[in-house]
Amino acid sequence: MGKTRVALVGTGHRGAGTWGRELLAQVGDVVEMVGLCDQNPLRLERARAAIGLDAPVFTDLGAMLRETRPDRLMVCSRDSVHDEHIVQALEAGVDAMTEKPMTTTAEKCRRILEAEKRTGRRVDVTFNYRYAPTSQRIKQLLLDGAIGDVVSVDFHWYLDTKHGADYFRRWHAYRAYSGSLFVHKATHHFDLLNWYLASEPEEVFARGELRHYGRKGPFRGTRCKDCARAGECDFHFDISSDAWLEMLYEDPSREDGYVRDACVFREDIDIPDTMSAALRYRNGVQVSYSLNTFMPIEGHHLAFNGTKGRIEVRQYERQPWTVPPADEILLMRNFGAVEHIWVPQEHGGHWGGDPKMQAMLFRPGIPDPLGLRADARAGALAVLCGVAALESIDSGRSVAVAPLLQG
Repeated sequence: MGKTRVALVGTGHRGAGTWGRELLAQVGDVVEMVGLCDQNPLRLERARAAIGLDAPVFTDLGAMLRETRPDRLMVCSRDSVHDEHIVQALEAGVDAMTEKPMTTTAEKCRRILEAEKRTGRRVDVTFNYRYAPTSQRIKQLLLDGAIGDVVSVDFHWYLDTKHGADYFRRWHAYRAYSGSLFVHKATHHFDLLNWYLASEPEEVFARGELRHYGRKGPFRGTRCKDCARAGECDFHFDISSDAWLEMLYEDPSREDGYVRDACVFREDIDIPDTMSAALRYRNGVQVSYSLNTFMPIEGHHLAFNGTKGRIEVRQYERQPWTVPPADEILLMRNFGAVEHIWVPQEHGGHWGGDPKMQAMLFRPGIPDPLGLRADARAGALAVLCGVAALESIDSGRSVAVAPLLQG
């Protein structure tokens, strides 16, 4: 059997890294990268060199699909154009894989689902958090009925002042490009909920405000490089300190004007940085969710409340104290002892989730009893939770999810 022919559109950090050099390092024996596409020609050349390819490069996706004839297209472009690139691939007879979120609006979700059905091709959404060891252990406990029927979930995600701020330096800070962090970031979390609960969301009520970044900041500039306030800004980022990001973005910014270190206090930022939502699922489960973007810690707290007990986990990614290199799951049964389950963290992106996902997508014959591989419908439902949340913020009302999917 020959190698799977893969083409890549979008050669930024995630594209050139995870779906470029890391993909080939993990599964290069079964994958051939046949073409790269990006609107920025200098970044294209930089990415090709970083990945270590001699494959052709393109600034036009249609030309790449025609000339390289891939089996699959990996979509790592800006969120708001995912739908264009996915549909273009499907209509060319090519299966698509896409970074999360699958897209940014309900209309675009429907467009992708219709194209997938019409063409008979497949869309995979790369929800790597499903593949993390702790996520898999939680899913298995729920399938085993360890706490009976789940009735409610507490899910709270914390982005620290490094990671959280980074979204406000980039194009993610604009609704038109990212759909807000309720779509771009929280699609990970909503997908986990949908997958854990094996149900579909019915209704969302949300609140969200810009409390810290953007116009709420003490001062503002254009970008961090050469900023006159660099010495007094806690969020100053020196792009020259990161050789990978500088290589992909600094010189290439001359081509398209996109800088990787834009000021986090820009006046035109229009997404919330502090968010909460209440979700109701078809199976009756109630969820309390929040996302904060300027915390002293990075990680999340997750708890499932069931008819026979509770599962709780606090996962630390970064924090100003030392923790063991493992996640602790507390399994608490009603009228029983507490069981401490330690899940070692594994190497690779997302605690080993990235390499496991790459293997699942490209190595034939890997069993999938937990349903790790996510399709376009899963991608749409995760996006629509965020779309409904943003609509709820704007309207002050709860929003039903099904009508968004139906159009």
